[in-house]
Amino acid sequence: MELDLSTYSLPVLEALASETRINILLFIGNNKKSIGEIAQNLKLSNAIVTRHVQQMEDAGLLGSERGIGVNRNKKLVYLKVDTIHLSFPEKVYQEYKSHQTNLRLGHFTDFHVEPTCGLATTKDIVGLTDEPKYFMDEKRVDASLLWFNNGFVEYKIPNMLQEEEIPEMLELSFEVASEFPVSNNVWPSDISIFINDKKVAVYTVPGNFSDTRGRYTPLWWGDEFSQYGLLKHLRVNKLDTGIDGQSYSEVSIDELNLHEEEFITLRFEIEADAKNKGGLTLFGKGFGNHDQDIKINVYYRENN
Repeated sequence: MELDLSTYSLPVLEALASETRINILLFIGNNKKSIGEIAQNLKLSNAIVTRHVQQMEDAGLLGSERGIGVNRNKKLVYLKVDTIHLSFPEKVYQEYKSHQTNLRLGHFTDFHVEPTCGLATTKDIVGLTDEPKYFMDEKRVDASLLWFNNGFVEYKIPNMLQEEEIPEMLELSFEVASEFPVSNNVWPSDISIFINDKKVAVYTVPGNFSDTRGRYTPLWWGDEFSQYGLLKHLRVNKLDTGIDGQSYSEVSIDELNLHEEEFITLRFEIEADAKNKGGLTLFGKGFGNHDQDIKINVYYRENN
């Protein structure tokens, strides 16, 4: 489950703001427990436990089902999530000016993908799934969801830097998950990120998430399929390349030779020798938990 600092996240944060509810989650663990078992363990009444469980069900933390056999009259509850990511607002670098680009997922300039693979707009699937040729379909430019098991997609972004503008940091913002037929919340994948043909980072995304519906995922998209990814902020500065504040390589912005290139080339790739070859899913505007495509900011200062 992914949260941010918005009212959308309040039900989950409020559900977790209770020692009793935390103890209920710890007691349930990876098992299914009845209301009576929880009440007995925590030395609470069934009515109190029921209220706490209902609040966590409403927040999407717990699921429930009727038992079978001797337990057919009991309500059994279980965990629906095992990880929660909380994203804080992006930092604002007001001391620098910036060139900003919004990059649609379907506007790639080169690709090589292998099934499972496909594209989807907010209205329907582009062509047929698991057929790489549809990555050249005319509707692919409207794609808001893109996935493949092996290969790469590459983009070219206009480089708007002028001669007198000195680049200080390049920032990418994108929502990403691994790729698994249907979905698998624990399915790591090593995603290599190249900028101007330099490998700046290899990020291991932990899974392909469908524990809860994506906030913006269209209603026609099935609950059992990938619903959302993790919003990542990659920053290449004067010292190194980092993702969400953690250093991933020693590649600096000066090594990208931005003043020598007409375009900034961006490539997402599952390399042949990757330890975790779990595929790639990119979420764009109208899918996932963040209503955005790939955002690129080039921060610079003027050489006066």
